[in-house]
Amino acid sequence: MTEQDHLNRPFDHKNTENNIQRFWEQNKFFESKPNRNKKPFTIVMPPPNVTGDLTMGHMMYTLQDILIRWHRAAGFEACWIPGTDHASIATEAKVTKLLSDKGISKKDIGREKFLEHAYAWKEEYGNRIVEAFKRLGISCDWSRSVFTMDESYSKSVLQAIVKLYKDGLIYKACQLVNWCPLSQSVISDEEVITQEVNGNLWHIRYHVHNKDNNHGEFIVV
Repeated sequence: MTEQDHLNRPFDHKNTENNIQRFWEQNKFFESKPNRNKKPFTIVMPPPNVTGDLTMGHMMYTLQDILIRWHRAAGFEACWIPGTDHASIATEAKVTKLLSDKGISKKDIGREKFLEHAYAWKEEYGNRIVEAFKRLGISCDWSRSVFTMDESYSKSVLQAIVKLYKDGLIYKACQLVNWCPLSQSVISDEEVITQEVNGNLWHIRYHVHNKDNNHGEFIVV
């Protein structure tokens, strides 16, 4: 092959990017360990959904990559901890649909069996966004990657919540929640599409008798 033939060949980004990323990982360029001789600088990645694909909203990881690379070059022991979020509602919807297509009902197989299917789905389809990050070359310490349903991670979250409660920084109370009749689960306000409809306001009047034969009247709206 002549030099001209080589120059005319199109750039093969797939092999090039994969080889570079593999070279970085094999040489552990982005891994970090406690070092008394260096100041620590750590960023914990806000975990993207395990079911998701890269979007424009993920551009914030570029800013984190800039910060971690700058501190690494400046002599800090820089550690960028990656991870993924279980995204339970989205994952459940996908796995339920997958099982339904096979004629399997989530209610019939029970919780434990459904979790087995969910983890199997996660292992097969759920790491797309991680592979996309690696192809982009972001400099996470991938040896520290965590998943929000990992046992050690879940225990740490539980311990943190209990401590916050005991310290009086969070509290438990009764309040109205959003209930999804399809997934049979509570969902957050962010999952709700609000729609105004014309309806009725019902008033119910009833009487209460106590042991002293005193009568009280309550109106429930």
